[in-house]
Amino acid sequence: RIAKQYQIVLVSEGGQWYGHGLELPTVFGEGTTANKCVANTLEAMAVTVATMLELGQTPPKPARQGVRSVQVNVRLTPEEKALMEVNAKQKGFRGLSDFIRAGALTLAK
Repeated sequence: RIAKQYQIVLVSEGGQWYGHGLELPTVFGEGTTANKCVANTLEAMAVTVATMLELGQTPPKPARQGVRSVQVNVRLTPEEKALMEVNAKQKGFRGLSDFIRAGALTLAK
């Protein structure tokens, strides 16, 4: 139930789909279709959450539960913004903000 609340980041490369959890960036799945990849990634996240609970650890909160009330401004060149928007779209993000947030949070862990 917890893992179903997590967000999955998808990437397509060479006809194969790869996914990882936004909240669990080291948990991966793959598949020949986006739907298979999502199912496999979700299963891997569920196993990870179950293991964490068995070990007495607290799984991360779903990203959607956090209230985003603080804004950060970043200046980019038009070229940088365009490149980042293309990458965000290719990787399945809803927008540039989600792309930047996911990248920064992944590096921070």
